[in-house]
Amino acid sequence: MKLYSKLVDIINRRIYPAMVEVADGRIQQIQEVEEVPLESGYLLPGFVDAHIHIESSMMPPTEFARLAVVHGTVATVSDPHEIANVLGKNGVYYMLEEAKRVPFKYCFGAPSCVPATTFETAGARLTVQDVTELLKLQEIGYLSEMMNFPGVLAKNAEVMAKMEAAKSIGKPIDGHAPGLLGADAEQYFAAGISTDHECFTYEEGLEKAKLGIKILIREGSAARNYDALHPLIKSHPDLIMFCSDDKHPDDLIEGHINLLVAQSLALGYDLFDVLRAACIHPVEHYNLNVGLLQEGDAADFIRVNNLKSFDVLETYIDGNCVAKNGKTLIDHVPSQTPNLFKVSNKQPGDFILKATSKQGRIIKALDGEIVTKAAVDELSIIDGNYEPDLKKDILKIAVVNRYVKNEKPSVAFVKGFGLQQGALASSVAHDSHNIVTVGTSDETICAAINHVIQHKGGVVAVNNKGKHKMLALPIAGLMSPLNGYKLARQYAEVDAWAKAELGCVLKAPFMLLSFLALPVIPALKITDLGLFDVNRFGFVNVGLDL
Repeated sequence: MKLYSKLVDIINRRIYPAMVEVADGRIQQIQEVEEVPLESGYLLPGFVDAHIHIESSMMPPTEFARLAVVHGTVATVSDPHEIANVLGKNGVYYMLEEAKRVPFKYCFGAPSCVPATTFETAGARLTVQDVTELLKLQEIGYLSEMMNFPGVLAKNAEVMAKMEAAKSIGKPIDGHAPGLLGADAEQYFAAGISTDHECFTYEEGLEKAKLGIKILIREGSAARNYDALHPLIKSHPDLIMFCSDDKHPDDLIEGHINLLVAQSLALGYDLFDVLRAACIHPVEHYNLNVGLLQEGDAADFIRVNNLKSFDVLETYIDGNCVAKNGKTLIDHVPSQTPNLFKVSNKQPGDFILKATSKQGRIIKALDGEIVTKAAVDELSIIDGNYEPDLKKDILKIAVVNRYVKNEKPSVAFVKGFGLQQGALASSVAHDSHNIVTVGTSDETICAAINHVIQHKGGVVAVNNKGKHKMLALPIAGLMSPLNGYKLARQYAEVDAWAKAELGCVLKAPFMLLSFLALPVIPALKITDLGLFDVNRFGFVNVGLDL
């Protein structure tokens, strides 16, 4: 196969008309020519998402690939942390096997923190032995995000052993240190950690970049940090990569890393600096088996219409065209549905929370962020129990342990959803993936929870009359075996109904809801064990008197 097009040689920072010859999945020859057809567009290396949890797309690897290639993505650096928290080592092996079924280049990591903390109940645990076993696999390219930064600072024996297992075989270690600055940040990264995707202010990103840390600018469905961090593209171009971290299916339909490329160029950043972040740096840092459009490389590249909007005309992986003119050419393949749900149905009375004081702690959710704030307000008390207060947008939030049959839910309050009726619930609840719900009454909360339990996973919105919209997620309670485009439509319907029918004001309510159960991101969160103050690193009561 011979292709004639303008070639964007990112490594040598030049653009020229070229003939590219491909055979046996590799680039055999690149020859500069005098001219190429005007409509031939531009050839360049494919895009790489430098950090993503495939499970958060609600699709298995087979389906994620089908949608991603349409936008010019040829590879991802993927942390299977989510399914590992549910199914342990077997969950990681499931992801590896599914990934082999499609022409896409996945680099998976060995999850470093399963469970993420001792402050929640997960479905499994990965020991040092498990992590060491995974790291020895060729398909495992790195040690996934080390979110236990207190353990690193304290030189916890298990934490240090996992990092040593990666360092001993030359595999990089990903970081996860939101808000960590100063001497603590220096100590954390000096332990051998080389990236961070959790910076949410420019000042934080700049300080870490000055330490030589690779900064992954994240723009996902819930956490959107591009606006804060994009000046680093100019000041520290050698250290920047792009990532999504968590991308819901309806967002993936709209675009992927290509959107960040177009946005960066619209802001005036240098073309080659932007493309290095999107295409080159992840390949070099993680030693990916992905071609960079050089002679002898694997034929992984894309053809785009122009160098402004970057509309992808074709995507090639190992010389095979896998997407063309906005259509995927990868076939849908059925997926297995491993699961782990032991919890039984709940009753409205399970969510009663007795009042202990007028003033109470409230989780303040922030639209577009996975961090929260800790607020204090006067709570509504009826018959001695705390109740939601819709006028103040103070709603009840609860987490139900899905790994135990009859564990009592933890209950607290949250502000920021704007619900006027009903409830939302999801079995995607980082990182242990118990069931998290927010609602306007115990009855609707209970109904939403029970829908998730009955389907062994999913996201659901329920109104006051019992009507509901649901997307079932039977693969570990995290993913759906549906065709990705059908899945995206169903998810978009639930999302839209939550806004139109229930009054939710958030851009991505289910994605944000899933992070309210993550006790390693400031400031106030809730797990199945209780309300958790991340700054204190301990549990607190809802009422201030206790």
